[in-house]
Amino acid sequence: METTNPAAQRLFSQATVLNMHTGNLVNWNRQKKKCPSSPGEELQDCIRATLNEWSSKISPDQGLDLAHATLECSMPQAAEVITPEEREELKVSVKLFLTGSDASSIRSAVELACATLGVSQLDSVIIVPSPLDDGIGITLDHLKPFWEVLELLVQSQKIATIGTSDLDKTLLEQLHSWAQVKPSSNQVNLASCCVMPPDLTAFAKEYDIQLLTHNDPKELMSVTSFQETIGDVTKDPQATEWLLDWVLRYSIIVKSRGIIRSKGYLVQAKRSNC
Repeated sequence: METTNPAAQRLFSQATVLNMHTGNLVNWNRQKKKCPSSPGEELQDCIRATLNEWSSKISPDQGLDLAHATLECSMPQAAEVITPEEREELKVSVKLFLTGSDASSIRSAVELACATLGVSQLDSVIIVPSPLDDGIGITLDHLKPFWEVLELLVQSQKIATIGTSDLDKTLLEQLHSWAQVKPSSNQVNLASCCVMPPDLTAFAKEYDIQLLTHNDPKELMSVTSFQETIGDVTKDPQATEWLLDWVLRYSIIVKSRGIIRSKGYLVQAKRSNC
């Protein structure tokens, strides 16, 4: 951490699960002169700043008395909880990046997002499964376990609508045909596709699937990059034991004005030896 805090280091070294919340980046960006060049750089900056801010607030007594297996690192002064009175005027949209094959991570991410933002339901969730090895494309069988968890969350009213990212027409059609809860949206990365494919556009129009664009990389943050950031900031000698479980990016939009009131990241990581 930028200013070494032995108490914070002690808490970190004893933790086996790490939850981070950046708070509202809209407020951050008003104070920062330099804008990140990519979503991956933005996430890395957020993790670094959140850990440093959390560390600065830990007193020596906390380092001795508050050791927990799950460590909550957040920027409370930047967090904004949605009140019941304003809920109807706001839309909560989420993009969930998974880094493993455990579909149960989806539920923990959604529940943590709801608790953090003070809502009982997310309006939309777009799922991004962990990238496969080079040359191996995602198939319907790969998507099914993740989609089944999303469907259960829709049925339990934790999520209103669910969507996908970077599916071509064939795979989107297969998912739509198989799924009980149909995808309401599909994101397309225009970095690799300057124009929406006509077959995808026609299929989406026929089945009322919204096509959106994005500029996220296939892998938002690599394992190595995450571990290097953790090690650099926390000085944890076992930084290579930390593995990203998921990254959740949220946006809170004022419906009547179409502006982003709040956006931020939730991140969960676990030690590999636990």
